[in-house]
Amino acid sequence: VQLQASGGGLVLAGGSLRLACAASGRTFSRCDMAWFRQAPGTEREFVAAISRSGGSASYADSVKGRFTISRDNAKNTVYLQMTSLKPEDTAVYYCAADPNLRLTPSTWHQHYDHWGQGTQVTVSS
Repeated sequence: VQLQASGGGLVLAGGSLRLACAASGRTFSRCDMAWFRQAPGTEREFVAAISRSGGSASYADSVKGRFTISRDNAKNTVYLQMTSLKPEDTAVYYCAADPNLRLTPSTWHQHYDHWGQGTQVTVSS
């Protein structure tokens, strides 16, 4: 699976952005998908994950209630709708795919085999 993330940009605090991650290949619908982020000088951080069917999702506490992950298996695309953005949301956002069968989507970046190139999100105060 090859992943291409897009949709990042510069936004004022309180604003919204929608990230998209387009996947190539036939296995997208058999992968759990996730978004991670990494700010300068920090470790990669889990943001949100969604199961292969889209029926189950999980979120980091820091984004719960503000971000929504979704997917369209017909379009091989996963989305991250971000609202009420804060300056601390500033980071490079990465999408990732986990083709391994799990009970619930993993929050560990080590479990994700395929990664997109990242898209920069900058939130100014």
